[in-house]
Amino acid sequence: MVGRSGAGRTAVSSGAAAGAVGAAAAAAWHIGPAATWLPPVRRILSPALDGRGHPAHVALTFDDGPDPASTPHFLRVLDEHRVRATFFVVGSSLERHPALGRALVAGGHEVAVHGWQHGRPWFPTPLRDVREVARTVGAVRRICGTVPQWYRPPYGILTGGRLVAARRAGLRPVLWSAWGRDWTACADARSVQASVLADLTGGGTVLLHDADGWSAPGAWRAALGALPGLLAECRRLGLTAGPLAEHGIKRVHTGTR
Repeated sequence: MVGRSGAGRTAVSSGAAAGAVGAAAAAAWHIGPAATWLPPVRRILSPALDGRGHPAHVALTFDDGPDPASTPHFLRVLDEHRVRATFFVVGSSLERHPALGRALVAGGHEVAVHGWQHGRPWFPTPLRDVREVARTVGAVRRICGTVPQWYRPPYGILTGGRLVAARRAGLRPVLWSAWGRDWTACADARSVQASVLADLTGGGTVLLHDADGWSAPGAWRAALGALPGLLAECRRLGLTAGPLAEHGIKRVHTGTR
């Protein structure tokens, strides 16, 4: 009986250890890639996620829209400066405001995928990730009449599940190399411009927000106020601001540059 009891305890211990290892491996698979949210880590482990492209070009990108209270203002400024951009849309927002999605395309802008919702991925949900990314792709195709090429996860947190979801949908994940930190209550046009210009280089990708659904109320006004100055600075530096489609980086669908 003693021998059997010892063997049983050994088996239980081994099973528990194996379970712990499995859980740790699953957690690492889920959250490990998310470390690339930190720019210094991203530059070392996965520099391609920065969206580095042609050295004479800057990719101008916006997250979190479309929103009828704010997105049209960005479209107006971009039209005044004859600049096109890439808008990473939230699928549920696009469905609520389809006319804005069509307005993006009519203005010559590119529509990309930000996800169906804007949740934080604290727990592994790979099947849901796949469904929600695919659902957003479908909404873009149906409403905008275009095929999205790029994916940027909410909060820039690229988990294992989100990476798989993007690959299955034929999307290339692209984060950013310069951002405006325009989601905070204390942001203003000057701070947003300074934050972007601190990291702005040819071939870089700029992140701004055209909506405040997941930011401080009214925070989008800081990005809007900074936009003309940022575009002027790009011109002064001899850089062309435009969408990711013109940035010279590989697309998953075509495999070409």
